Amino acid sequence: MLSVFAGGALFGERHGPAPMRVLLLHGWGRSHRDFDRVVQALDLPSLALDLPGFGASPPPPQRWTSRDFAVAIAPVLAEAVEPVIIVGHSHGGRVAVELAAMAPERVRGLVLIGAPLLRSEAASRPALSYRALRWLNERGIYSDERMERRRQRSGSADYRNSSGVMRETMVTVVNESFEGALSAIYCPVRLLWGANDLDVPVAIAEAAQGVLGSSDVTVVALDGVGHLVPTSAPNAVVAAIKDLCT
Repeated sequence: MLSVFAGGALFGERHGPAPMRVLLLHGWGRSHRDFDRVVQALDLPSLALDLPGFGASPPPPQRWTSRDFAVAIAPVLAEAVEPVIIVGHSHGGRVAVELAAMAPERVRGLVLIGAPLLRSEAASRPALSYRALRWLNERGIYSDERMERRRQRSGSADYRNSSGVMRETMVTVVNESFEGALSAIYCPVRLLWGANDLDVPVAIAEAAQGVLGSSDVTVVALDGVGHLVPTSAPNAVVAAIKDLCT
């Protein structure tokens, strides 16, 4: 059963009695249900949220950054009586990092799963042909309709499935990089990745390990697993959470 938080701005499912000890944040285009098998095997009070714009939670009022997501979720941490473990998959990992940097006293540890935390300038720069068409579109030479068709062809599935404020937000967050927030995190961190993750390769986890301020960081790559670790390897997620409880 879903519970309401932040005056109706957030919805999520509690598992076990309050107060929570684990907060779980899903990826882009997903919902709290990704963690169903995780929480079933986890004997700790937990809360799996629907991030704004996904599941039952209403979308943000305007284009948001990952930090805006974190600001919206931060009041939920106040219900905990002790620092919590935050689990963040993919986009939820971005939000988890911002939360930990923003409120370190409320975070006991992080489990980051397939999270796109670092971007190179080359990776974030569109192809020259696309930039040329965008330049022409901005000057009225290339029509909005043709530009939208080009965006649809060149964009990811997440882009094609988004619209309005959520598409604007997606364009913003995919171009973020979190060196500053990572360097401000000193709690224990577990970087849990699918070895076959084609969306966010393990190299991102290895690079993030070198940027994190924490001295207690481990990287685990799961053989035969892709990007959707919470649904395909829930026991590995549970093990990472329990490792932070010791």
